[in-house]
This record gives sequence, structure tokens and C-alpha cells, in this order.
Amino acid sequence: MTTHTKGDGLPGPDDASPNWGLERVTPRNEQMAGNKVECNACPVLCQISDGRVGACDRYANRHGVLVRLDPVVLLHQGTTPEPDTEALTPRHDLKVDAKDQTASASRGVFVTGIGSSTTYPDYKPAPFIVASQSRGVDMVTVVTEGIFSYCSLKVKIDTDRYLGPEQAAVLCKGEVVGHVTTAEYGSQMLSLGGVHHLTGGSKKEGRVTMNLMQALGNHEAVEVSIDGGATVVLQAGQAPIVNGVTEQRMRVGCGSAAIGIFAQQWLGLCDEVVVVDDHITGVLSEHQAGRCLHIPPSGICIKGRKSTPGRYFQVANPGTGWGGTDIEDPLSILDSWDPEVARPGLRLLMTSTTGEHAAWYVLDEQLQPQVADMPEAVRRVVERIGENCEPSLVSVLFLGGAGGSLRAGVTDNPVQLTRAIKRALVNVTCGGAPSYVWPGGGITLMVDVLRMPRGSFGTVPTPAIVAPIEFTMRLSDYQALGGHMGFVRSLDDTLRHGAWHNDGAPTQLRWVAPPASDSPWPLDTPPMLG
Repeated sequence: MTTHTKGDGLPGPDDASPNWGLERVTPRNEQMAGNKVECNACPVLCQISDGRVGACDRYANRHGVLVRLDPVVLLHQGTTPEPDTEALTPRHDLKVDAKDQTASASRGVFVTGIGSSTTYPDYKPAPFIVASQSRGVDMVTVVTEGIFSYCSLKVKIDTDRYLGPEQAAVLCKGEVVGHVTTAEYGSQMLSLGGVHHLTGGSKKEGRVTMNLMQALGNHEAVEVSIDGGATVVLQAGQAPIVNGVTEQRMRVGCGSAAIGIFAQQWLGLCDEVVVVDDHITGVLSEHQAGRCLHIPPSGICIKGRKSTPGRYFQVANPGTGWGGTDIEDPLSILDSWDPEVARPGLRLLMTSTTGEHAAWYVLDEQLQPQVADMPEAVRRVVERIGENCEPSLVSVLFLGGAGGSLRAGVTDNPVQLTRAIKRALVNVTCGGAPSYVWPGGGITLMVDVLRMPRGSFGTVPTPAIVAPIEFTMRLSDYQALGGHMGFVRSLDDTLRHGAWHNDGAPTQLRWVAPPASDSPWPLDTPPMLG
């Protein structure tokens, strides 16, 4: 285990710390063979033979020493000192400036929890408690991998297509892994994972749920099916594939919003416009936008439930057709035209909320709409609807509750950490990515997986998800909340020697640039430095 040198300004073995000198506990299983090592990095407690790996594929027995197979991932601002490849940098080969303990901080290095190891069985301090400087302020980052049983994925799917009824089960490989939740503006939402699917069902359900969450968190593609609905291929940052068709556009707005946005541009080109939408279908002549532009009534009659002028609910059933409905012929939502108002030659545009579907009609002598060639000026407005639609994407957010092992790795009085986070004294990141901490009790955080380095998530066969987490704060605040000051080590010392409890095993490092260029640098996040 590494100790500090005099003059580095950090606590050392002479400081009063009940945890100083803590070693890995010797396995107490008397029946374990002499060539095996017990791994206590999770509750499974694998007994690993020499040259073999544990059930999680994260730890191995190398000549009687338990080693972490994955490298510790370091974020680096600017040009990374090592390319983001399979090449790994052993700690003994890492060149650092021994004369300047803050040299690495000036180079913009941040130690993430990816590959860092855990605090399990919970009483141990976090494997990395790193001191550095940012803007002249002494900082501490407590770094660990969390074992999350209480966690889920919130998946946003940009599409008008009907994926399935709300509360419908979502299945993967025949196992229920989540459900459809409330739709949002232009998007369908899924809730996947969670403790009840991980641990509350069969072993297969837990294993499938765990593997699905790991794959989606690591930016991989997964196919799911929805009871009474569609089959969807999900991948963070990619377009969803619904029933084999790749989605292209997220709608510009509901049918009513589309009427309001483009009413001025339709003025003089159309006598009536209907924007078909599963939620709110808009009708130009009745809509307030049409009235303000003095567009006369057309005599059109829309099926469905009228909400307010020019806004109709339930014009059709949900589906994968026009505007997220089940219709292929838009005229099916029209009743007979009012003969007292409608007139032959009236020009009608029907379009969807994305502009992917559009048709032009002219009323004949019997007031029946007949298909006609769409004028180029009208087509340009329809194309503008499409131009204003953002690309259809899948967004995946990891939601987890940071429990005992995480908090105990930071301080021996965990409630102090929770209170400091709620007072915005602590910046919580996952793999260096900014997270949102929910209000209320506990540390319930949410993070966009695309802002995290690829491969951030692992698993343990309990089953549970392994995810990185880092707590960054001022050194003075860390001391005030009862942090493990005896384990605080400078950044350069950490880079040279690895985790405090590595038992002499080499620490491998991998340097990557932050995946999201617009993410704040974890050490510079206000209000800590404000």
C-alpha cells in the first residue's frame, strides 16, 4: 500500500485516522484451496483459481494476487497523452513530474470511477481519494465504482409512431424488463430495469434485465418488443428502428402547434389545412391563427372530439401511419362538408406533423375532395415542416440511487455527504459526466450515458449494474463532512501508484477525452469555485 512522502501537504500515517493502514481482509473460508483467491469486491465472493477470472469478468487471480482487469479511465483535457486504443499504460511506466505534485492538475486530468474498483464490503474508503487543484482551489475527488441494484434506464424515443399502450410490458428475449410510460412532446418513453426486474423475478429475468441495461448504457444496440405494440431497436444516439423502419424525424409540434407556426406561410396558398396528429389535430380555418389572418370558414367537418376551436382530439386510433395514427388515408377523418359553406374548387392541404405525409386536394362539384398536383409553393412549406423537425434519436438516461457502500467510501458519517450534495457543495459526476441529483431524501442521480465514456457500465451476477461515480468538492469541505482524510493522496501520487488497496498489483490506465465537448470540466463546476 502506498504511503505519502513528507512535504506533499497531505495527511499520512502519523495522522489520527482509524482507517490508516487498512489492508485487504484475508479470506476466512477455511475450505478454499490454497491456489485460490477470494474476491470480496461484490457479495458473490468468487473463489478464483490462478489464471482465472471471477464471474463478473472484472477481477482475476494472477499468481495469487487479485487484479482488476479493466484499466482506470482518466479524462484528459486537450490532446490525450495516450490514444484511446487497446494500449494500456502501466503505472510503473507512467512519466510524471515528481517535483511538482500539482503538475497533473495543470494538465487537466480527472480520475473517473471507470475501472477503479468498489468499496464493497462497504466499510472501506473509496479506492481513489484524489487531491488536486483547480483555479487555485484545493480540491478532493472521491472516486469509486458503485454496485447498483436500485437503478433503471429512462429511454426517450423521438417518434410519432405508436409503440404500445401506456403501462404495457417491454420484453427482451422473452423476459419483461420494463414498461411503457407517459409519452412526452414528440417522443415515446420507456422505463427499463429497476430493482423489481433485477431481483424480484426469475433468475433469467434478472440476468436479461442486467445485460440489457449494460448494453444500452455502453451505447450498444438492443431489440425490445412491446406488448400490444411494436418491435423497436434502441441505441443511444442513434435513430430508433420501429418494426424494421428507421425513424427520420421528430415532429415539429402537435397539429395545433404546426398550424400556428406555418399559418402565415399558408395564407393565400391554401383555403384549408389539416395537420393530422394522434394527440391534437389542427384545422387552419377554425384555429385562432387562421381567424387572426382572416381565413374564412371552409365548411370542413372533422371526426373526433373537439377541444377548442381548430383543435381536435381522438381523430383516429394510435398507430404507425399519418401523424402517429392508424390511418393511411387522411380523408378517413373527414365527415361530409357543409354545403352552405364549402364550395367547388376549394383547395385543401392535409399533412402530418413531420411533413413525411402530405396530400393536396381540390373539392369537385359534389364537394368531394379529389387528389391534385400539389403546387410548388405549397410543397415548399411542407418541406419546411420537415426542415424544422429535429433528427429522430434514442436518448438513454441512467437513474440510480447511491446507497451505503458509496457513501461509506466517502465519509464515516454518510448523511453529511447527502447534506453537502443538497447544499451544492459537492459535484456528483458519473465517468466525469455531469449528473442531476433529484431533490428529496437520498442521493438519486440521473445521467446521460452518451456523456459518459463508452464502456462505463459493468455488471455483477447478483445481479446488479456497476457504474462509476465521483464526488468532487473543496478539500476543506471534505474535511468538514468527516471524510477519510488519511487516504487523501495527490493526483500525481495516485497516477504513479494506483488505488490504495491494490495490494501491489499494477494499475493500468487509459486516457480518453470527454465524450461530450460541451460538458463542464468536473473540477471547474460552480458553485464550488464560484
